[in-house]
Amino acid sequence: MEDKKGGFFSEIKNQIVTGIGLVITAAFGLLIANMQSIFEPKEEKVDPPVMEQRINTPNNIKDTLVITKTIVIPPKKEEKEEEISW
Repeated sequence: MEDKKGGFFSEIKNQIVTGIGLVITAAFGLLIANMQSIFEPKEEKVDPPVMEQRINTPNNIKDTLVITKTIVIPPKKEEKEEEISW
């Protein structure tokens, strides 16, 4: 077999160049795999409009509630005993 002229440092240089090439290839592979999620436009979240209602009560109205109850008792009926004839 024929020996290479480069020596030890040329082999290390080739390994470093090969490693950089692998890193670049892997980076482009990840870019292509995730291209849709990287470059798609971001959607803005818009909350639906909220309508506020405020009810103002007048100050001159009293807030007291009076409950009255009247009980009417009907007059008692006189009970009549009826004779039963056979």
